[in-house]
Parts: sequence; C-alpha cells; structure tokens
Amino acid sequence: MSRRRIRTILLKEWVLLFTDLNSALVVTLLPFLVVGQGILYIWLAFRFAGESMLAASVFQTALQKLVEAMPGVIQLPGQEQLLVLLLSQFNFFLLLIPTMIAISVATFSIVDEKLSGSLEALLATPVKTWELLLGKALAGAIPALLMTWLSGGVFLLVALALGWGHLIGYVVTARWFLTLFLLTPAVAILSFMLGVAGSARAKDPRGAQNTALLIILPVFALIGIQITGVVWFTPLLILLLALAIGIADFVTLRAAVRLFRRESIVVQWR
Repeated sequence: MSRRRIRTILLKEWVLLFTDLNSALVVTLLPFLVVGQGILYIWLAFRFAGESMLAASVFQTALQKLVEAMPGVIQLPGQEQLLVLLLSQFNFFLLLIPTMIAISVATFSIVDEKLSGSLEALLATPVKTWELLLGKALAGAIPALLMTWLSGGVFLLVALALGWGHLIGYVVTARWFLTLFLLTPAVAILSFMLGVAGSARAKDPRGAQNTALLIILPVFALIGIQITGVVWFTPLLILLLALAIGIADFVTLRAAVRLFRRESIVVQWR
C-alpha cells in the first residue's frame, strides 16, 4: 500500500513538474549549463593560469597527493598533471546539479500547494506524512539523478573533443564510479528532502530555499578541500561519506515527519 501511494505521488509530481515550463527547463537545461561552466573554468585555468598554479604551494601539495594516489601521473608533464588534478574534481562538481535543481524545484513543492489550496485535499487522503515527503523528494531526486549521470557522460565526450582523451583513464576511476553511482544518489535525496522539509515549514519560497542552501555549501567545501590538498578523497573515504549521507537521508526524513504540522497546515492555509 505504501509503495502504491508513493508511486501515485511520484506520478502526480512528475506531471506537475514537466508540464510547468520553468521547472522542466531547470531539470533539463540547468545540468548542461553546470557542465559547460565547469569545463570552461578548467579550460581557462589550464590555458591561461597553468604555470602560476603549478608554482603555488597549495597546488603543489594537491599534486603530491594526486601522485601518491595515482603513481602513473608522475610520467606526465607538469601541466598535464595539473589538468588531471582539475579534471579529477569534476565528480564532486557534478554534485552541484541535484542540489541546484532541489533549490529551484523542491523548495516550491509544498509552498505552491499551500497557496493553491491543493495540499489540504491531499492531506485529507489516507496518505501518511512520510509517504508524502518521501514521494515528493524522490519525484525530484530521480530526474535530477538521471540528468547528473547524463551530464557525466557529456563531460567525458567534451573532454575527448578537447583532446584530453589520453587523460580520461586517470579521471574515470573507482572514485568516479563511487561518486556518480553511490554518493550522488545520497546527495540528491538529501537535497530534495531538505528542500521539501523547508517547503513544508516555510510560508514562502524564499524561506524554503534558505533551508535547501544548507546542502550546497558542503559540496563547494568538498571541491575546495580536495583541490587544495587538504584531504584527498580515496574510494574508501567516498564510500564512508556516502554512507554518512545515506544515514543523514534517513534522519532528515524522520525529522521532517516530526516537524511537518499536518493539522495546522489544513487549518492555517484554508
């Protein structure tokens, strides 16, 4: 019964998501803009700031950790070592896609229904609170996750087109697959769960977006601490990080269910 209810919520949310032009464009166009921006930054840094970056002590530390993790990189010229370092951050850069979509889409999920009055009718059905919140989070997380995977493929194709194909083997490693197929789903669900939870508590979309912003800052931190050599994320660390975020998904759902004031929403938003 729970699966049927969640599936019904999924279908309802997808109809609303893809019949609204703005939401549909956010899900389908934003990921490619993120990929294009990331590749542009890498190309500009490699083309115009390569020597200065190699001379910076912070990047020398990061390159040293890169060589320790992948000894074969030592055979490459210095500039190509830097390029491998930059390209190796893209698995974390892709995490921005589900978080940014969540900020744009999930935060409006329940607020819009409050304002339109359709949420009252939904809460009058037998659907449980956790089913409602999980269904709404998955309705956004699944398309965002699929678009993230597609964007990862586009990134590799563009890297090949730019003549970086001989470096792909240093990028598409166990870290790449663990990030894309384990860490990204956990981050996607957490992003949309926070967005839906914030939407459930907020009275306007801006208030809901403030909650979802909590997840995008740690993503930037992951990129920063690795590219500066503070921490190099090995496959084991990525696995542990994905496990921790998976636990956070469950805790966030439980907390959101407790904070979701079902009765007060029905009364206050009439």
